[in-house]
Amino acid sequence: MKHFGYGLCLGALTLVACDGATTSPEPPGPTIDAELRRNIAAWGVIPIGNMPTQNSAKVALGQALFFDKILSGNKDISCATCHDPSASLGDGLSLAVGTGGSGVGPARTLGPGREFVPRNAPSLLNSGLGSFYMFWDARLSGFQGGGFTLQGDTILPPGLRHILTAQALLPVLNRREMRGMPGDQDVFGEPNDLAEFEDSQTPEIWQALMARLLASPEYVQMFEAAFPNVLASTLRFTHAAEALSTFQMSAFTKTNSPFDRYLDRDDAALTTEQKRGAQLFFGEAQCVTCHNGPFLGAQSFANVGAPQIGPGVGNAAPLDHGFGELIVTEHNFYKFAFRVAPLRNVELTAPYMHSGAYPTLDAVVRHYSDVPAALRDYDVTQIAPELRGMYHGDDATIADILATLDGRLQRPFDFTDQQMSDLVAFLKSLTDPAARDLSGLVPRSVPSGLSVN
Repeated sequence: MKHFGYGLCLGALTLVACDGATTSPEPPGPTIDAELRRNIAAWGVIPIGNMPTQNSAKVALGQALFFDKILSGNKDISCATCHDPSASLGDGLSLAVGTGGSGVGPARTLGPGREFVPRNAPSLLNSGLGSFYMFWDARLSGFQGGGFTLQGDTILPPGLRHILTAQALLPVLNRREMRGMPGDQDVFGEPNDLAEFEDSQTPEIWQALMARLLASPEYVQMFEAAFPNVLASTLRFTHAAEALSTFQMSAFTKTNSPFDRYLDRDDAALTTEQKRGAQLFFGEAQCVTCHNGPFLGAQSFANVGAPQIGPGVGNAAPLDHGFGELIVTEHNFYKFAFRVAPLRNVELTAPYMHSGAYPTLDAVVRHYSDVPAALRDYDVTQIAPELRGMYHGDDATIADILATLDGRLQRPFDFTDQQMSDLVAFLKSLTDPAARDLSGLVPRSVPSGLSVN
């Protein structure tokens, strides 16, 4: 009988102790979804609604302009060369190759006497959502409808409606990217007229570009359709930039990822591994302290200890001080600070960081596991052979980077292999499947008649 009673205590009568005392069941702990949703909500991460339908005539004009090499001084490179639909609107290179180069995507190579663009060409996926900061050095900033600020000598035209319109005005001014050098000849052997302007003559450069475009009857018709209330004589390059931004907003917005569906209350949208990674991301790993808000980034800048690779920028060359090149403080607080990259669709946009230092998400997560060690032990075989001699990994440079390293990264996190795998799994949940194949955006031809990549 004693044996029988013992069995009842462990079986059907689990809520009654063997001495007859009544016990209460343990309250259930929070589910992984309930805990994760609380963490997410605390950081302003919300579902992104559909992009409003854009003006179809502006979209068509912007698409033609995006793929037309007529916007480059030498007529040899378009926006799409460095923001290639086949490379998820990047180029697959650590550092971009601008005018004078040959080939497309990761196979693109420098032309004779040319230098690499000093920074990685960021993907334009979701660029039309309205980030506060643009460019790696965060030199363009502002809220929609509130005006935009551009650090440096270039003065933006008034009345710009979207930060992406302001951004579209600038690559055509850059000599390495699109404009070319004095004495250059274009693909037809004619003098490069855009390159002959002084760098300070931005209105004249934009006006010369419009003269090129309006020399094409097809472009005239497209501008008239896109801007029916604007006289042809008053068209400016800002209208072309507006069309470019409209096309990008319409075609490049991809926000139907598993994570977006999870934000929309679909608990099954993420795997258990992805949820574990999200718990780390929004919790212990502190990723969300930089990568927050609807875009999971793009709203701030920080020194994250990215390896220094390339020809450098400005007075700091051959180093790149990022935002610190533009804003110099007493203690060089912004030295080596760069825009915090938005993470939606990040799986598709390698290589990573302003210098394209890391080819995989695994490598990026390992970097953040112990930033000082990652810098000291950086493996140059991760980058193309032609860039390895341009890695600045001497002790003085590393010490200089670490001197202003973001405080959140100064101590190692020492992620386990499982934690790193979980974090990468979560980052892959940010991919919209529709962003994987953008080849349908490439037109068969453009109004200038120049070749399309």
